[in-house]
Amino acid sequence: MKLPSWIAREGAKRLLIIPPVLLGVGLYAWLASGKSSPSRREPTEASRVLRIISVPEVDVVPRVLGHGTAEPSQVWRAIAEVKGRVVHVHERLAPGELIQSGEELLRIDPAEYELSVAQLEADIQQAEAQLAELDAQSQNYGASLAIEKKSLVLAEKELERFRAMNQRNAASDSEVDAKEREYLSQVQSIQNLENSIHLIPAERKSLQAALAVKQTNLQQAKIDLEKTKIVAPFHCRLGDLSIELGQFLAGGEMLFEAHSTAATEIETQVAPHDARRLIRSGDTVLLAEFNSPGQVREELQLDATVRLRSGNVTAQWEGRLERLREELDTQTRTLGIVVVVDEPYKKVIPGKRPALVRGMYCEVELRGKIRERSVVIPRASLHEGHVYVLDSDNRLRRRRVDVDFAQDNFVCLQSGIQSGERLVVSDPTPAIEGLLVEPIEDTDLLERLMEEASGEVEIE
Repeated sequence: MKLPSWIAREGAKRLLIIPPVLLGVGLYAWLASGKSSPSRREPTEASRVLRIISVPEVDVVPRVLGHGTAEPSQVWRAIAEVKGRVVHVHERLAPGELIQSGEELLRIDPAEYELSVAQLEADIQQAEAQLAELDAQSQNYGASLAIEKKSLVLAEKELERFRAMNQRNAASDSEVDAKEREYLSQVQSIQNLENSIHLIPAERKSLQAALAVKQTNLQQAKIDLEKTKIVAPFHCRLGDLSIELGQFLAGGEMLFEAHSTAATEIETQVAPHDARRLIRSGDTVLLAEFNSPGQVREELQLDATVRLRSGNVTAQWEGRLERLREELDTQTRTLGIVVVVDEPYKKVIPGKRPALVRGMYCEVELRGKIRERSVVIPRASLHEGHVYVLDSDNRLRRRRVDVDFAQDNFVCLQSGIQSGERLVVSDPTPAIEGLLVEPIEDTDLLERLMEEASGEVEIE
């Protein structure tokens, strides 16, 4: 029986599949017969990738950052020392105005004080005239006394002559008595002159004392007259005031304040442990032995920088250590360090660089003596007094170190590690002694560390 043509075609297609299948089975059998058994590999030690730096040796600048409010180094509180009516005011007598030293700010009516001066000058002239009169009188008394003494000698001779005559009955007793009265009268005149002369020194002292009082009163009157002019004692900037022409001022009345433009002070509070950072290890600073702030500045050798940060305005001034406060703050237990900026109005640029005036809240950076060739490490690499380093075989080792001081993001060491050793700066947790490490140099961290330790970047 002849099959239909389409069935014959389908059978032929299926027979074509058989050869490829047989070929695949044969190839698999051949490959399987030539396969070797799997090779055995020896176990290898695992390593960890950690960041490291070569420990640097740097000239370290110890720094402390503090804050404080600017205050003028001198504040003049103008007070009316005499009473009177204001007859003149400075044309720029207003808050905020800059006044030069010696400028007259206001004047009180001096008429009353000028009259007092004139009266006392006249009284002094009168007292001097009285003294001159007394001197002339003393000379007259002396001359009169000399004459009276000569007259006394003559009267005494005349009395003796009449007594001799009376003994010869050439003169009566009444005549002798009359001559004796003349003699006694002459003695009385001399006694009166001598008494007057003896009183002259006391009278002179009295007049001289009265003259001294009048001269003292004159000096006081001239001082009071001078006080009618209120003059700026130094270059200053005026504070709040309210004074009008014709206003009556009472003695002792507070008029206004003026702030010195020569220097500005900023007192910053520093913790004692931070203050110790500014003094080199081994230095002994006994403030009780110093006689002046200059000796303290010379011993500590601190440099200071004052910065103002306000919005987009940043200004900076070089300062100097002025003094240390006498005690710790009772609330914060911090030490007050006073820094002075000279010429705070110098180099003012309106809108960009302001003057350092009262009330500005400033940042104060203090710098101590340079610690030459100091070993420094990142603060984050210190783990409770220990660090991790790599030995020559790249294995992790734990090392104890002694810290000199810590500052911002780095630590200055006294001992325990040498410059050039490889310090692990990654967190090695879990830290296994002898762990094999694949080190990667962190050059960026090393560069930041050296810049910060050498004081080339601002601390935060």
